[in-house]
Amino acid sequence: MSSSDDTPSTQLVPVKFSRLTRRGILLGLSLAQLITLGVALGTVVVAVYAGGGMLVAYTAPIWAASIALTWIPIAGRPLVEWLPVGFWWLWRSTGEQVLYRRRIVQPRPEGTLALPGDMARLREYTDPDTGACMIHDPHGQTLTAMLEVSHPAFILLDPSEQERRVTSWGRVLATACRSGHIATLQILERTLSDSGTGLAEWWDRHGTHDDSWASTTYGELIERAGPAGERHATTISLALNMRTAARQIRTAGGGVKGAANVLRQEMGTLTTALRSADLHPSGWLKAGDMAVILRSAYDPAVAAALERHGSIGRELATAGPVAVTETWGGLRTDSAHHTVLWISEWPRSLVYPGFLAPLALSTGIQRSLSLLYTPLRSDIAARDIRKKKVEYISDATQRARIGQIEDAAQAAEYHDVLQQESELTAGHGVLRYSGLISVSAPSEPELEAAVAAIEQAAIQASCETRRLVGQQAQAFTAAALPLARTI
Repeated sequence: MSSSDDTPSTQLVPVKFSRLTRRGILLGLSLAQLITLGVALGTVVVAVYAGGGMLVAYTAPIWAASIALTWIPIAGRPLVEWLPVGFWWLWRSTGEQVLYRRRIVQPRPEGTLALPGDMARLREYTDPDTGACMIHDPHGQTLTAMLEVSHPAFILLDPSEQERRVTSWGRVLATACRSGHIATLQILERTLSDSGTGLAEWWDRHGTHDDSWASTTYGELIERAGPAGERHATTISLALNMRTAARQIRTAGGGVKGAANVLRQEMGTLTTALRSADLHPSGWLKAGDMAVILRSAYDPAVAAALERHGSIGRELATAGPVAVTETWGGLRTDSAHHTVLWISEWPRSLVYPGFLAPLALSTGIQRSLSLLYTPLRSDIAARDIRKKKVEYISDATQRARIGQIEDAAQAAEYHDVLQQESELTAGHGVLRYSGLISVSAPSEPELEAAVAAIEQAAIQASCETRRLVGQQAQAFTAAALPLARTI
């Protein structure tokens, strides 16, 4: 996907997404397939020269299993590509790494987050200038800040205004590509149970508080109906790559403090770009706000209570889950069951902005929609595009040599590469993007019903979703938490 800086037009312009490349190293075969196919051919050749037909029959389990691993597909992927997932899951499950129970008595080190898995290494840092809570990953060498954003209803705007806002959003994405210091940009849109705080505050300020029947009835209605509502919250997470920004960090003082100074500059640039796109930044999240988001993701049952009583649940040291159990295709936390879906195919035909409305506006389902953007520097993007072009041309020459018919999907992928090259030459930024959807429900039957509804909504949005297996815990952190994590 590439960001655009074109002048906005008065008509809504459809867009087209690049296809997910499925090209292999040789003749459409991946490295794992080539290895297993080589094992099969090598076994047959050695058997023929060593002992003839009988030895070929004796070695049949080896070369037959290798051929099966190479060609038999499961859920659209060759069987050999499932081996790393299966072995990784087996190793984690036998080592009890799919279970997490918080140690209540043992205190956690100061500044750490009470999160399971590899997120236990994350550290909290409060920027003294902005008061923003920054999350430092010492292993991944990233520093992340989160911004809450409010925006008007996009689908209610007229086409010319929608086109203008789309172009402005393209400029926002382009700002993330120019510095070369941004590791990940995450847009997280969540549905939350409305606590009714806003409605109750309005009634307290503007309502007529007397003993009349109308006043009493209206007050009871607000008290009961407020928490039953639903609202949407959007955050943008900005992760600084401390490796690529090492020189600037040393100039700013070094360490996490120097990284915070560099990240603060990127935060100011992003805030300015968002305001120019008619988006309304509500301020960079502080430690208490971050704690409420983390606690609400793992324990949705208390989300409304945490928002209604702003003085509780605002400590990052206790914001994590009490218990987590990961299964092959799901996740069980304090008060909910979760499943993460991957948007494996974006629309292949021309679509208009707002095509994700069936997913974003789904009601009655607790879900989080996370879009992860990885900006590429122009030199890295150009080198990657040149490499892809050489590989496509080499594959086409090899297929023509053996008489294989050219596939339309391969031609479409090559056209996408040429389109990216032309846009990069025109000065636009190149981003790699992925979409994840986390679906939550109080019980497994309700979760399956919610997943079916989300899958149907994805079909209406011209997208294809697949349930991630063997990595649900890691996928949940990327899909439901504003930490700019990738999988």
